[in-house]
Amino acid sequence: MKSLSSHGSLSGLEHYSPSSPTPLLSAKHLAKRLITTTAIALASGFVALCQPVQALQVQVQPENPQLGDTLSVVIQTETVGSPPTVSMGQKTYPTFAAGTNRYRALVPTTPLDKPGKLVLRVAGDGKVNNIAVPLQNRSFPVQRIWLSGKASAPATQFELNRVAQFKKLLTPEKFWNGKFYRPNNARVSSVFGVRRYYNGVYAKNYYHRGVDYAGRFGSPVVAPAAGRIALVGRESEGFRVHGNTVGINHGQGVLSIMLHLSEIKVKEGDFVQAGQVIGTIGSTGASTGPHLHWGLYVHGKSVDPVPWRWEGIN
Repeated sequence: MKSLSSHGSLSGLEHYSPSSPTPLLSAKHLAKRLITTTAIALASGFVALCQPVQALQVQVQPENPQLGDTLSVVIQTETVGSPPTVSMGQKTYPTFAAGTNRYRALVPTTPLDKPGKLVLRVAGDGKVNNIAVPLQNRSFPVQRIWLSGKASAPATQFELNRVAQFKKLLTPEKFWNGKFYRPNNARVSSVFGVRRYYNGVYAKNYYHRGVDYAGRFGSPVVAPAAGRIALVGRESEGFRVHGNTVGINHGQGVLSIMLHLSEIKVKEGDFVQAGQVIGTIGSTGASTGPHLHWGLYVHGKSVDPVPWRWEGIN
């Protein structure tokens, strides 16, 4: 409600001066006009108070994801404060600063997820946004693999523990920049997400967690993106299934793992650049021939590396 002062008038009431031809308002008329004006002012204030509070600005890419895609959730907040949170179901995903009042979270999906509507809960600035994301179905090839000899031997507890520990890595630094490199120039012999029968038995909760490159023995394997070497495992030390292995921490929960190598040319703690040689193709571990297995993990879940190579996720 506006106030009456010596330099202005209450909205809707006329000025009066002796020289003005406008007659004085009657007391009854003045009271009626005052009540009407007050009601209008109060109504205007009520409308202003009832305006919806501006929601968080949230952008999710890709807009129509399919099974195996990584969701990039970018949040723009209005104030400087605690980072917003992003959750889906019972899982909360970390957010990292990506500019002024701007944050980004990565949410992985896998071939084992159910297609349909995903609901992302984004909270920040005292507000909550529930974002519906349509997760598209996707058809994955089926392979029949027959393993014998050393290729059929079970993994050791040592290698399982080391790899599980590696997949839990989460550091705030973002080492990668732009699209990921192809780690080897050979043809792709097995794509991401393949479902398999092993020795005639369907692996129900299994999917191929990476991309295989059928390179010649000894051909170079390069880092797909910058990062720190966080895992080096050797067949001779108990990596019976993974074979000679190199794991790269790209930061913010994004990890690459290279399996079945012949030579390893890095050590744990080294920092490598995108395109730097880290080893050579071999057939160590559970392998039926020379090839490279490249697995890409986001917050412990194996995701399709192809969008990271073609579109890039920054």
